[in-house]
Amino acid sequence: MKVILSRKGFDSANGGVANPILPDGRLCPLPIPDARSERRYADMRFAHAGLPATHQQLGALVSDLTNGKIGANDRGHLDPDLDADHVVRAAGWRPAFGQAGAAQGHLHNQSIGEGDLFLFYGWFRQVELVNERLQYVVNAPDVHVIYGWLQVDSVCDPGCDAGKNISTWLRDHPHCGPGFARRNAIYVARKRLTLPDVGGTIEGGGLFSTYHPNRQLTATARTLRSQWRLPGWFYPTAPAHALSYHGQMARWQRCDDHVLLQTVGRGQEFVLDCAHYPQCAAWLAELFADR
Repeated sequence: MKVILSRKGFDSANGGVANPILPDGRLCPLPIPDARSERRYADMRFAHAGLPATHQQLGALVSDLTNGKIGANDRGHLDPDLDADHVVRAAGWRPAFGQAGAAQGHLHNQSIGEGDLFLFYGWFRQVELVNERLQYVVNAPDVHVIYGWLQVDSVCDPGCDAGKNISTWLRDHPHCGPGFARRNAIYVARKRLTLPDVGGTIEGGGLFSTYHPNRQLTATARTLRSQWRLPGWFYPTAPAHALSYHGQMARWQRCDDHVLLQTVGRGQEFVLDCAHYPQCAAWLAELFADR
């Protein structure tokens, strides 16, 4: 099995602000802006008892946090699509994730397919509700946090299949639309997660309910969110077996029971082949224990 640390959600180039950690710890990954999308932020629900009625859809959250630069009627790229309650669903819906271009080329070259596990992470920061508006907490740290997962059941190529073999419920996925490179794929989740030491009742794709320190990648007290603290076993057994894009050993620093990693500035999909890291199974079990 391979684990893919996949960077998604608002970032400095797409959206321009951090995804919010709500006052009760709930994570709210924001779909990046996409003028080609058929979905407005106002169409994407976000039910949360701790927020006012006006903020039960992503439009209000995005408008508040960008100071109106992105509004409720702007369009967003709902991908990875992990939350059944975001929009009205067709029968048979399952979580799915699309990738295209160079990033999909990397996944293809790494032979990502059935049984492999995406762990989605993004740039997050704590927010607070002030006078019925969300705003970032002053001096709150900028951190990379794992917020969701998808274990692959199947991979489809919308362009190659020309829609013939695409399930009806999947046809409104953004990567089934026009404008994508020839290299385009959609990863569909298993119905249930299948991992060692993880119970079989967990859905094959979804969102972690709240922030938890064991899902924070950024090292505490580090200036840059790209400086990660990982379990010690992540240290490469050989440069060729390192987390993809991170084969330069100078990026890694051993520190007692953990390692520090200076991640690369670009790249969306970082792949780890668990065949070289048997301790990964216990780490994954810990991630899902407090989901």
